[in-house]
Amino acid sequence: MTPELALISALNGISYGLLLFMLAAGLTLIFSMMGVLNFAHASFYMLGAYFGYQVSKWAGFWPALVLAPILTGLLGALVERFGLRRVHRWGHVPELLFTFGLSFIIVELVQVIWGRPPVPNELPPELQGSLFTIYTTTFPISRGFIMLVAVLMMLALWLVLTRTRIGLVIQAALTHPDQVEALGHNVRRVFMLVFGGGSALAGLAGVIGGVVFVTEPSMAAVAGAIIFVVIVVGGMGSLAGAFIASLLIGIIQTFGLALDYSIQGILAGWGVQVTPDTFGYAVWKLTIAQVAPVLPFLLLVVILIVRPRGLMGTREG
Repeated sequence: MTPELALISALNGISYGLLLFMLAAGLTLIFSMMGVLNFAHASFYMLGAYFGYQVSKWAGFWPALVLAPILTGLLGALVERFGLRRVHRWGHVPELLFTFGLSFIIVELVQVIWGRPPVPNELPPELQGSLFTIYTTTFPISRGFIMLVAVLMMLALWLVLTRTRIGLVIQAALTHPDQVEALGHNVRRVFMLVFGGGSALAGLAGVIGGVVFVTEPSMAAVAGAIIFVVIVVGGMGSLAGAFIASLLIGIIQTFGLALDYSIQGILAGWGVQVTPDTFGYAVWKLTIAQVAPVLPFLLLVVILIVRPRGLMGTREG
């Protein structure tokens, strides 16, 4: 791998990892606060992309960047208030089943309203083109924009949780809900705010991910798989762990796609020949780029074996 390819791959991996963190932050916040593993979180990400697409058609991308997460957050708050709150009394399994079923309902509704094919959700002119050039390879403005928004979101989230009254109430309700209730705070309302806020963060990631990648119903399933890998590897309920895991997985997957080496080629460099008669010949021929989509899940298995609570987890699922 050339230095040029390594540097571009690192930047792409960081930008992709920061997008994953935008998506993982909301899910981690909901789980750490409420103990709810929201299977519909990726569907809110998809909704953010479609809301962003629709608002962009009416008012442009920049209003959509603000309004779509708000709409997604309001929908998430309504789901918590009129659905999840009623199911909560019966325990975690009904909560999981509720959010699992909700994810399918959202996908079906999206397909009814916008159809099954991808919608033409395009980047605004301000985010098209090259941000800078390294040797002969350009780094797009859109990737830089992902990094900027993710860093600003992370800073805003830290300030809200550590420097505001509502943030202190949220942190106190996490460990001492009865005492917070006794002090006159409405813990149920705090839960609704957290669930809505987490959904809004997913919606923000969806608006950006929808224009940079693709906006289609299957994006929920794709994002859902990788986002649960992120929060398990990072540690259930740990925002810092989610941040580290997001960057780690983003870099691993991006570098994996850039490496066109196979076991057969590596062994040939050492003087060992793999012939068609060799057992499992097709496996020996696979390149790292071909198995790159599996690498995050391989990391998940290794982490669960070595450190079941994740890199920075403090609680079990």
